[in-house]
Amino acid sequence: MSRIQARFRELGERQRKALIPYVTAGDPHPDVTVPLLHALVDAGADLVEIGVPFSDPMADGPVIQAACERALVHHVSLHDVLDMVREFRSTDTTTPVILMGYLNPIEVWGYEGFSRSAAEAGVDGVLTVDMPPEEAAELTHALHARSLDAIFLLAPTSSQERMRTVSQSASGFIYYVSFKGVTGANRLDVDSVADKLAEIRGFTDLPLGVGFGIRDPESAAQIARIADAVVVGSALVSKVPGLLDKPETIPAELAATVSAMRAAMDAQAVVT
Repeated sequence: MSRIQARFRELGERQRKALIPYVTAGDPHPDVTVPLLHALVDAGADLVEIGVPFSDPMADGPVIQAACERALVHHVSLHDVLDMVREFRSTDTTTPVILMGYLNPIEVWGYEGFSRSAAEAGVDGVLTVDMPPEEAAELTHALHARSLDAIFLLAPTSSQERMRTVSQSASGFIYYVSFKGVTGANRLDVDSVADKLAEIRGFTDLPLGVGFGIRDPESAAQIARIADAVVVGSALVSKVPGLLDKPETIPAELAATVSAMRAAMDAQAVVT
């Protein structure tokens, strides 16, 4: 059982929904990333998602595109990201770590070599945004051979055939994109999300996480009512530009947002 699977089982036993914050590795400087990850865990994150900087992050909106640009100024590569994970693991051996990024750097490295190095660094799951599940068998096989979860996206436009394919290929959890568009938009329709999650559950027993459009404690609590996990990215990353002159404050500032979301999610659980 992977760390991700174990964490969701533990959360289920506690009737707690997972909170998964996303940050871009190396934004705004490589030295910030590991302290930030620890601060997010201390604030209530159950899993952490680390974005691998990429020059053409086509699924992301302006906020995360800018984060990638800030990280790439420091030439942060996929190898560097694994070094960050390794440093994080030196003092946190339990929090699941997910890499989210694009296929090109992994393909250049090679599926087997990347999977081996990611597992050795302490990665638990990989989400490649632009790898369609119908073409992912080789990568998925390499990940699973190293006990890494292959995480896939579903969206409001996903057909039942796509839901079936993803359910057969994915492990760990399935990431549902709450609306058509890029990260950072504000179009959250909780009722529509609930309807789609119910449809997806007809194909899988995997936990379902929801991301895109979760901007504040209220929306995090709303999604926690219907999903197994809440993924928040742009609401955190958008705070970084205002803190560029005092980067040492970034971990505490972003952790405060995560703490507020955690409290709202837990309060929702008590009410329901």
